[in-house]
Amino acid sequence: MSNDEKEWDEPMPQPFNPTRRTKATVLVMLSHDYSHFEASIELSGEDITLYDIDNARKDCQRLADKAVGQYKKAKTEAIKQTANSYERQQLRNEVAEIHKKPEHEWTLIDKAKVKTLADYDHQTRYNYEDDELYHAF
Repeated sequence: MSNDEKEWDEPMPQPFNPTRRTKATVLVMLSHDYSHFEASIELSGEDITLYDIDNARKDCQRLADKAVGQYKKAKTEAIKQTANSYERQQLRNEVAEIHKKPEHEWTLIDKAKVKTLADYDHQTRYNYEDDELYHAF
C-alpha cells in the first residue's frame, strides 16, 4: 500500500512530499426540485492531507443536504398555504414582494414560496372541465 492510499484512512506524517498541499477548496453542488444548493469550505495550513480534504467534503455534503431539507420543509408549508383562496392570495402577495428583491438575496423560504406558487399555477392551467370523461385513456 502506497503512502497516498494510507493517507485516505488516517493522517500520517510524510518525510518529504513534493506535492505538499497548503490550500484546498471543497465545493458541493446539489439540485433538487429545479433549485440549486451549494456549500464550500476552504482549507489552509502547513500540510493538508487528502484525509482533511475528504472530511471537508463530507461536511460540505452535510450542509447542502441540510439546506435541501430546509427547502423541502418550507415548500411543504407553502403548499399548505395554497389550500384555500385566502391563504393562496396571501401567498401571491408575499411572492410579489419576494420578486422585488434580487434573486441572489432570496432565502430558502422565499425560493420555496415562489416555486410552490409557480407549480400551483402551472397545475391549475391544465385542469379541464371534461377530464372525468377521459379517465379511460
